[in-house]
Amino acid sequence: MKPSIRKTVFAGMAGLSLAGTVAGCAPSAQQPAVQETEPSSAAAPAPSAATGSGTASAPAGSAASGYKDGTYSADGNYRSPNGTETVGVQLTLANGTVSAVEITQHPSNPNTRKFQGEFAGGIADQVVGKSLDEIKVSKVAGSSLTSGGFNQAVEAIKAQAL
Repeated sequence: MKPSIRKTVFAGMAGLSLAGTVAGCAPSAQQPAVQETEPSSAAAPAPSAATGSGTASAPAGSAASGYKDGTYSADGNYRSPNGTETVGVQLTLANGTVSAVEITQHPSNPNTRKFQGEFAGGIADQVVGKSLDEIKVSKVAGSSLTSGGFNQAVEAIKAQAL
């Protein structure tokens, strides 16, 4: 194969690879429903120290779920192309069901700020009204990496709420 043709072929392959990578980060027009998925070990580093308020809003939790009613907070970490990122999660539980969610953004750069902001804007539709044990998100409002940190924080909140 001639060197000029070889360079053209390699340049085309590199362009397709880059386009596929960028397309995976673009927001989609259709948001998927909450899905049960196993996070990869690369997407979810070791759990961070959880910060829990654990303030009970009622003396007893749900007998069915075993979780105490209240508001709980934790931080979750995830890896992005810019390194390790952190997202704060606060869930309010009533009878083992999520009644409110708040996201605290901890962006390290403008790109992280954008994706954590999109995630924060779409997460309530995915988790409010669901039981704590049902929650495991994979992509919210076009943000797929932030989900890893969110899921990690939810696991810490489950431990706090027992």
